[in-house]
Amino acid sequence: MTTNKTSNLVKVVYFDEESASDLLDISAGGKVSASKEQTKERTAEVEAEAGAKAAAKFNWLPFFGGSAEASAAASMSAVGRSILNKTLSNTILTDYLSKLDDAKGVVKLVGLTVTARSDSAAYMKMYTPYFAMLKMDELPVNLAALDDALEAAKGYYELVGRDTEGAKSILRFNIHAFRNNYGLADLGRMQLVFHGIAVGKATESSLTMQAEIAPSVEPASSTGLDVVDGFSTDPVDLLVVYDVVFAGVEYVGE
Repeated sequence: MTTNKTSNLVKVVYFDEESASDLLDISAGGKVSASKEQTKERTAEVEAEAGAKAAAKFNWLPFFGGSAEASAAASMSAVGRSILNKTLSNTILTDYLSKLDDAKGVVKLVGLTVTARSDSAAYMKMYTPYFAMLKMDELPVNLAALDDALEAAKGYYELVGRDTEGAKSILRFNIHAFRNNYGLADLGRMQLVFHGIAVGKATESSLTMQAEIAPSVEPASSTGLDVVDGFSTDPVDLLVVYDVVFAGVEYVGE
């Protein structure tokens, strides 16, 4: 049955602010950067004013002296930075969503099920945070340090997306862009809408740890001689690679 429905965003799971900011800057010719600076300056003024008020509350306590004022100012400075970061983040997010229809190259991906290959770095990254709880002194590898090693070696992690018709694609995620304490492992348990930018093509087998460490193990691409000899050159194994800018949950209402 076909019904008229409207979609509303109700949960932000992932947002790559740097990519979105670059996209907005390119679209606006640098005007967004100026807007962000104005927001930053205004938030800094609010932070300074709040810090001064907080410090003034302790002035009547002589035994606290200057240390109380400094402590209060430092505390409010930390709060101010938090407010500043959140304000800038939400400003970029709001601008991005409001201008999404005009953004060229951003594809909305719906109905995808995302998984990690069991032999991929993404799969390992899902479970390395738990290794710190394991005591395996006899192993030659420090499992507790493996999570830090993976994060230092790789900033983006790839998952395989499959739509309702079985077609696959590769989705790349910035490990630092998750919001609300979500992570890679949560993506496969949620019904999400993804916004991605197609950046190229790759085989699913290229996602394995072995292929990343030794890329030369990938099969060589087909040549003209292969065509003459009858080898198939159908690029069915090449999947579109999307850099994910946003992932969230939409409420679909009547």
